[in-house]
Amino acid sequence: MATSLIALRYGIPDELPALKPRDESIPHAPFRNNDLSVQQRKTALRNALRYFPSRHHDVLGPEFAQELSKHGHIYMYRFIPDINMRAYPLEEYPCKCKHAAAIMLMIMNNLDHRVAQFPHELVTYGGNGQVFSNWAQFLLTMKYLSELDDDQTLVMCSGHPQGLYPSSSRSPRLVITNGMVIPNYSSLEDYDRMFAMGVSMFGQMTAGSYCYIGPQGIVHGTTITVMNAGRKYLGVDDLRGKVFVTSGLGGMSGAQPKAAIIAGCIGVVAEIDESALNKRFEQGWLLKKTSDLDEVVALIKKYREEKSSVSIGYLGNVVDLWEHFVKCHERDGDLLVELGSDQTSLHNPYNGGYYPVGLSFAEAQKIMMERPEKFKEMVKESLCRHVLAINKLADAGMHFWDYGNAFLLEAMNAGAEILKEGAVMEGGSTTAFRYPSYVQHIMGDIFSLGFGPFRWVCTSCRAEDLAQTDEIAAEVIRKRMEEATSELAKQQYADNMKWITEAGAHQLVVGSQARILYSDQKGRVAIAIAFNDAVRSGRLAGPVVISRDHHDVSGTDSPFRETSNIYDGSAFCADMSVQNCIGDSFRGATWVALHNGGGVGWGEVVNGGFGLVLDGSPEAESRAKSMLKWDVSNGVTRRAWAGNPHALETVRQAMREDARLQVTIPHPVADDIFLGNGS
Repeated sequence: MATSLIALRYGIPDELPALKPRDESIPHAPFRNNDLSVQQRKTALRNALRYFPSRHHDVLGPEFAQELSKHGHIYMYRFIPDINMRAYPLEEYPCKCKHAAAIMLMIMNNLDHRVAQFPHELVTYGGNGQVFSNWAQFLLTMKYLSELDDDQTLVMCSGHPQGLYPSSSRSPRLVITNGMVIPNYSSLEDYDRMFAMGVSMFGQMTAGSYCYIGPQGIVHGTTITVMNAGRKYLGVDDLRGKVFVTSGLGGMSGAQPKAAIIAGCIGVVAEIDESALNKRFEQGWLLKKTSDLDEVVALIKKYREEKSSVSIGYLGNVVDLWEHFVKCHERDGDLLVELGSDQTSLHNPYNGGYYPVGLSFAEAQKIMMERPEKFKEMVKESLCRHVLAINKLADAGMHFWDYGNAFLLEAMNAGAEILKEGAVMEGGSTTAFRYPSYVQHIMGDIFSLGFGPFRWVCTSCRAEDLAQTDEIAAEVIRKRMEEATSELAKQQYADNMKWITEAGAHQLVVGSQARILYSDQKGRVAIAIAFNDAVRSGRLAGPVVISRDHHDVSGTDSPFRETSNIYDGSAFCADMSVQNCIGDSFRGATWVALHNGGGVGWGEVVNGGFGLVLDGSPEAESRAKSMLKWDVSNGVTRRAWAGNPHALETVRQAMREDARLQVTIPHPVADDIFLGNGS
């Protein structure tokens, strides 16, 4: 029987709850390889036990030691709370302030069984995107939040609630860091060790910042990406009859079939985990499923002829799918795919993010746990075959891009033929690959205009409130379409108007009553002000939390994704995302987060995000105006300094409109620079 939310204020129980059997009815994370020494295993155990009084150590010690051996990590399953884990209306949380209640709502939504990929391992998405490292941290965090006042700040360090500290009403109520290790100790092996020892954590992006809104976020991003890919590569706005092939139906990647339907194309998605595929099929986001490659081809031809959209799930390895398309092309000359990408969790290639061809899901998991080095070699061999098949189809006319999951990077590491002919991968270079990151070719100019994934959550948990916010956002977009000066900006607003007016009909909500759309700086500020007015007037029944994906204009430094179209040598620098987090914190954010890792993986990215509660007050409006302007203009400025013409025009326009804004603008430099010494 589920307990009341009142129990959240009590934190870690004084007496041990009963040990519960592992619930096999829900998906669980794979074994976490860590290669700890005997001394490091003792340290991991000591680190876990320090959350509990010593009188419990005789019971918990052997139990936690077994978890570490059996699962590769100490999750503390005994302490999973008997609560129906989901977002509840704000007033139901036992808190002193609304801001703390909003944070509790967001945390519980991230762990909702309908939302989280591996809820009992506290993984929201991406295979290893943790909300917390263990359940003691969850319980202690919720206790602190129930006690948090308007002049205190809760500090979170890689899942660990360090404590409540005196601050001020203008300070963030919560500051989060995840995985912020010394740069020279940021390899995957370092991560495996530190996570197993309970001292660091991979928060992905919005898992560890508590701002995930279910697969809807990536539905919109993938829809916008596919639509713009059609314009760029195929020269069409209408994708009917065009085929988009990709892989992954787990956490975020599970959004791909829905995005294909909304974009109007034929989406084919491979998935080796039958439970993940069936989840999307039962959800209604995947319309067809089969394990027969010939049936996949027959379905493609059927819907191509009809020029209608459909989503097809192939139960099997994506390498088999790509190689079958090559076979069909070589046999009869029929190129079955126009657009291709990949959304396997290749940021985590050897711990369940990618499964090698030739093995069943169960066989692969067994080898991964028992023979990790063998598994690693098989993953590399599979990636080489994966790339070879894609290369053959690309040579025949297919267009492929990296969708920010470290596909290009890990393929290169595996020795696949992924570099351009004669190219050498040098530090600071992101142009040596045969295929672009989707930011380079498709979304980069959109970011440079200031457009990115803005999102919000209705804390009343009422569908009626979400419908109202859709209407409010549409009103703002309609006005912005009239004011926009560039054709590219007008196109983005038109795409987002279509999205927001159809969002309700597409039944995108999973978990909290949330929405996402791409907007620029002016649009975000205008939407936030309009939401705040609606809360104040009573049009909305409760406050609104505004946020964004870390994958945005300013939030992420990632040379193989978000900053891959920055060519001045600074793509590997992380000043932007760090400055963004600091700037958001003193301009009005309710909470801020800064992470190592996310998207393409640990050690490859620095990223951050925020949450801001709009409670209808004048102060909330002031905070939103100040913070959102910075949160966008910071990244546009960085892109302008690198020479992007869209960013230059955007930042110049911003300076014309606000005399307080003064940005350093680059002077043009000729391409044929004289280097001296006869060069």
